[in-house]
Amino acid sequence: MKTLVIGLGNPLLCDDGVGWHVTRELRPLVEQREDVDVVDLCVGGLRLMEQMIGYDRVIIIDAMRTGARPGTVRCLTADAIPTQHSASAHDVNLPTALELGHRLGADLPGRQNILLVAIEAADVETFAEHCTPSVAAAVPQAVAAVGSALEREGTLS
Repeated sequence: MKTLVIGLGNPLLCDDGVGWHVTRELRPLVEQREDVDVVDLCVGGLRLMEQMIGYDRVIIIDAMRTGARPGTVRCLTADAIPTQHSASAHDVNLPTALELGHRLGADLPGRQNILLVAIEAADVETFAEHCTPSVAAAVPQAVAAVGSALEREGTLS
C-alpha cells in the first residue's frame, strides 16, 4: 500500500508552516520505507488533489484554526475535514476537489484512506520561519499520530 504524507502550509507564516516542521521530524523515521513518500506543499484544492493521484493512502499535516487551544492535535477523516475557503476564487476546497477527481476517474485514494493530522494554530499571519511555542511543542505529538497511522494496515479511518 503506497502512502503519501503531505506537510501542508506556508513555512514563512509562523504556525501555518507546522506541517513542514512535522515532516522534517518524520523523514528520518520513514526514510527506509519504500511504501511511504513525504513531501511539503504550499497548494490547496485541485493542485493538492492532483498530488494524491496514484497513492492508496494520504496523510495531510496542516495547521487549523477552530478556536481550540493552540497546539491541540486532532486526526480527522476526509468526511470530517471542515470546509475551508480556497486561497483563490479560481479553485475549490479539498473535499470538492476530491469529489471532482473521483467523478473524473482519477486514481485517488478513497475517502476512508485520507487522514488530516491538524494542529491548532495560534498565529498564521506573522512572517516567521518558526512556530509559536504551543504549536512547536505539539510537533512530537503530530509526528506520533502520523507514525501510528502509518503502522495501521488498510484504511486510515
